[in-house]
Amino acid sequence: MIPFSILDLSPVVQGGTVAQSLANSRRLAQEAEAQGYRRVWLAEHHGMRGIASAATSLVIQHVAAGTNSIRVGAGGIMLPNHSPLVIAEQFGTLEALFPGRIDLGLGRAPGTDMLTARALRRNMETSAENFPQDVVDLMALLGPVQPNQKIVAVPGSDSNVPVWLLGSSHYSAHLAGMLGLPFAFASHFAPDMLLSALQIYRERFQPSQYLDKPQVMVGVMGVAADTDEEARYHFTSMQQSFVALRRGAPTAFPPPVESMEGHWSEQERIMVEHTLQYAVVGGPEAAREQIARFLDLTKADELIISMPVFDMEARLKSVRLFAEARRALAA
Repeated sequence: MIPFSILDLSPVVQGGTVAQSLANSRRLAQEAEAQGYRRVWLAEHHGMRGIASAATSLVIQHVAAGTNSIRVGAGGIMLPNHSPLVIAEQFGTLEALFPGRIDLGLGRAPGTDMLTARALRRNMETSAENFPQDVVDLMALLGPVQPNQKIVAVPGSDSNVPVWLLGSSHYSAHLAGMLGLPFAFASHFAPDMLLSALQIYRERFQPSQYLDKPQVMVGVMGVAADTDEEARYHFTSMQQSFVALRRGAPTAFPPPVESMEGHWSEQERIMVEHTLQYAVVGGPEAAREQIARFLDLTKADELIISMPVFDMEARLKSVRLFAEARRALAA
C-alpha cells in the first residue's frame, strides 16, 4: 500500500489562539508519527485568520523538534514570495538541525489575496515569470558547491534537501516533468485538471539526478470518524470555511454545524461541493472505499490528507482512523 502523509495548515479555530494552533500542529505530527505516516507538510498562507503557518520554516522547525523520525516539510513554500538564497539558507538550516527529515515543496501561487501578495512580492509580474529559473537556482544552492560559484548558501550548500513541485494546473506538471522532480497535485481544492496534469507529468517526465521515474503525490481533504454522520458533521467546518473564503471574508476556522442549510446559497453549495469533490468523508468503511476509488483513479505513489476538523481530539481520531484504513487496504 502506498504511504499516507498529512498536510497541516495549523488551523486557528474560533475562540482559539495562534499558540494553541502551533501546539496542536506538533500534537498532530506526533500522532502521525506514531501511526506510521510518512511525512507532515505545512503550507505557506498569508493574511488568513484561520491559518497559523505563514512563517512556514519556523513552524516546520517547531514540529520537527517535537518528533523523532517522521519527515517534516513545506507543502509548500510559495517561491515567488522569496529569494532562492533565503529559502536555501532556511532549509539548509532545517536539514542541519533534523538530518534526513526535511522536504521542500515549492509552489508559484501567492498563497494570499492580491493586496497582501504585493506587500510580500513587491513586483508581482517579475516574481511569477521567474519561477522556473528560481527553482533551478534554488536547487543549485542546495547542491554541491561548483568551481567558481560566486554565491553560496551557508547553511544550504550540499544539504541536498529533496525538492517537490506543487501544482493545481498543467504549468507545474510540465515543469516538474522537464526537471525530473517529484510532483504533488493540489486535488484537495483544485480538482479540475487533476487527471490531465498527472498525464502530462508522466508523459513529459525526464529522468534526472534527483529521480529516475515519475513520483506523484495527490491530496484530499479528509475527515474520518466512527460514523458517516459524525464525519459529515465535522466536515461542515471546512465547508463553512470555503464559503467564507469565496465571499472574500475568511475567518478563524469555524465550529461544525448540524446542517449547512442557511449557511450557504445554492450557488455556493454547488461551488463548494465541486471544489471538494475528492474529499474523503465518512466512517471507517466509507473512508476505505473512497480512498480506494481515488487511488485507483489517480494511480498515485503517495496520498496526502488535509484533515480540517475543529475539535482537536476528533482531528487526532481522524488521523488514527485513516491510518487504520491504510492498513486495511494493504491487508
